[in-house]
Amino acid sequence: MEIVKRNLPRDVFLHLLAMVTLYWSAISFITLCHNVLNYLLPAVTDYGYAGFTGSIRFAVSSLIIVFPIFIATSWFLNKIYNRETDVRESKIRKWLIYLTLFVTALVIIGDLVYTINVFLGGEVTLRFILKALSIIVVAGVVFGYYLDDVRRDAPSKLATYFAWGSAVVVLAALVGSFFIIGSPARANLEKIDQIRVSDLQSIQSQVVYYWQRKQVLPATLADLNDPLSSYMIPNDPETKQSYEYMVKDAATLKFELCANFALPGSTDGRGNAKTMPVPAMYPHDGLSQAFDHAAGRVCFDRTIDKQLYPPIPVK
Repeated sequence: MEIVKRNLPRDVFLHLLAMVTLYWSAISFITLCHNVLNYLLPAVTDYGYAGFTGSIRFAVSSLIIVFPIFIATSWFLNKIYNRETDVRESKIRKWLIYLTLFVTALVIIGDLVYTINVFLGGEVTLRFILKALSIIVVAGVVFGYYLDDVRRDAPSKLATYFAWGSAVVVLAALVGSFFIIGSPARANLEKIDQIRVSDLQSIQSQVVYYWQRKQVLPATLADLNDPLSSYMIPNDPETKQSYEYMVKDAATLKFELCANFALPGSTDGRGNAKTMPVPAMYPHDGLSQAFDHAAGRVCFDRTIDKQLYPPIPVK
């Protein structure tokens, strides 16, 4: 009988890689679930919150790269177990598995305690319940699989079922998430539109400041260029053309800003992308209006309130 020599560095590397990618995949999947729930079941306190799309993209990116590495590493380890039984009984493997069981047990216990605490406080919502349930399910599946695996002397068919089942669930989650974050091309158009909104916000602020200093609206956007402060009017990031500006009523300080947008969009009173309601604590004084826009050419009417933006005394 041929004696197979143990390769300890290989075993340590593969087992560590399997566990690290497992943790990373599980956390990414839970993060994805939570942010999808934030999108589907928004809360009133989530005003102006668009950061969930970035979290979804990072979770999706992690699952696309890390989860297949976990599956491939686990598959390769099972092949090694079949021909080198000593590897399956190695201490490094058992230590890492029991560490995983310990961590997942703490996660389940902590999640249950927190859920009951929130329930007793009367703040339970459907979104909260689903978030807590997603943590328990993911941690429970990992705990159950590795508890069964560590008790066995040889790999079982459960490993195959676990791999295929988790792959189907992750794939479904990834496909569903693309309906929220859209394609990379759409994401790029959204970023360009956000630059346009930021530019309009900047121009709007400069128009107000110009009025405060000179008590008159600028005739053209070129009047806002100030070499001393290094401020130059921005142009459209895609077409490189100037934004549109028009004085509609100099006496009442009404003016108009226009831009061409690629996609419909919604913003809060500060020009930030939003998907949730904006609370009443943010005043809409005519200058803090949301830059909500449709696709195509959109104009924003603005009126300077002299009481809110009084002239700046000349020293």
